Amino acid sequence: MLRIHNSLAREKQAFTPIEPGKVRMYVCGLTVYDYFHIGNARTLTVFDMVYRWLTAAGYEVKYVRNITDVDDKIIDRANKNGEPIEALTSRMVTAMHEDCDRLLMLRPLAEPRATQHIDNMLGLIGDLVTNGKAYPASNGDVYYAVREFPGYGKLSGKSIDDLRAGERVAVDGHKRDPLDFVLWKAAKPQEPHWCSHYGEGRPGWHIECSAMSRAELGETLDIHGGGWDLQFPHHENEIAQSEGASGKPFVNYWMHAAFLNMDNEKMSKSLGNVFTTRAVLDKLDPVQGGEAVRFFLLRGHYRSEINYTWDILQDARGALVSLYTALRDVPPAEFELDWTEPYAKRFFDAMCDDFNTPMAFAVLFELRNEINRTRDAKLSALLCALGGTLGFLQADPAAFVQGEAAGDEAAEIDALIAARNEAKKAKSFAEADRIRDEIKARGIVLEDGAGGTTWRRA
Repeated sequence: MLRIHNSLAREKQAFTPIEPGKVRMYVCGLTVYDYFHIGNARTLTVFDMVYRWLTAAGYEVKYVRNITDVDDKIIDRANKNGEPIEALTSRMVTAMHEDCDRLLMLRPLAEPRATQHIDNMLGLIGDLVTNGKAYPASNGDVYYAVREFPGYGKLSGKSIDDLRAGERVAVDGHKRDPLDFVLWKAAKPQEPHWCSHYGEGRPGWHIECSAMSRAELGETLDIHGGGWDLQFPHHENEIAQSEGASGKPFVNYWMHAAFLNMDNEKMSKSLGNVFTTRAVLDKLDPVQGGEAVRFFLLRGHYRSEINYTWDILQDARGALVSLYTALRDVPPAEFELDWTEPYAKRFFDAMCDDFNTPMAFAVLFELRNEINRTRDAKLSALLCALGGTLGFLQADPAAFVQGEAAGDEAAEIDALIAARNEAKKAKSFAEADRIRDEIKARGIVLEDGAGGTTWRRA
């Protein structure tokens, strides 16, 4: 039975979907004003893993991940670039898809954009005003009245009184309470705006996800995910909005992915340690890089912080290459996955225990060792199949371990290997060692075996 750590309950709980066999899953996506950074990549990859595993476990999953395409950061960046907002967001959505593809992510079944759901947002705001949970202010904004929602703070564990005691919210004379948050912002010069009952304006960030999730998945979701930093205030505000409008539970299982740190420090622009995923991928071998980054991002449990350094990333790449090397040396046999097989069962049990990828990966490495020992093609097929449930080990093994080698380079390496073999036959061992060192200087590792010499990237 699948168990998920529910951030709302603060414990692992048995997963029972609203509809048997079906899952409604919503994940907060990106604000598309720039290339996404490696911390964003962790959250996106975690929920791609969740999506893949739920599917592998037999569920029919409707996975929705939104795109925020109207926001202060987008407006500021478009103005700075001197380009229309639509041009910026279109360019960044394309880049987002390119980088997600490089990380071997599946596309969500729906990617609603905020600007396509303005009417749904206004409808939700109208429901909240009617229910006494929101109010129009004299400045043209519409605010959520936090004190009108008794459950405010239940996700984050923050009480309204504690928030008031430690508040750093700028005093706004238009709000009834400093903690009230904006649902609709009155139009400002040179900013995008839409017509509404409250005057021209644009939506606040929090209302976007409540409206889009309701439009795509209904009033109650099975799973809602995002990064740990979204728990408060964004997800707390989503609960207040959605439950304040419908009177029904908004989400049954809340999931939050932990942070990625840079060399044991929190990512911060002031520290200059925020790197885009694209920049990281561009430093890596194009054949191995995307899957290696994916492997690194999922090697730790999703609720545990992970640390990024170049050496740790290279270690993850080497571990992944070792799995592919086993598949190269022992080509998989024809195979049908049987979850009662001992290795498969342990893998299945690990993944059903709150998506425990470290334990699941341990099974993969045990399989690798057994394949190397027994040369069993059925175990090789099992390794490939289990890895495939999480988006791994589906490339051609020989091509993967060699990495990017243009035709001329591959031919040169093969020629050097042939020359080394001739030198060894002639008992010219010094020359054979010299050739090996020349190949090694190119970042290539030679592997001598009964079937001859093969090579891979170091």
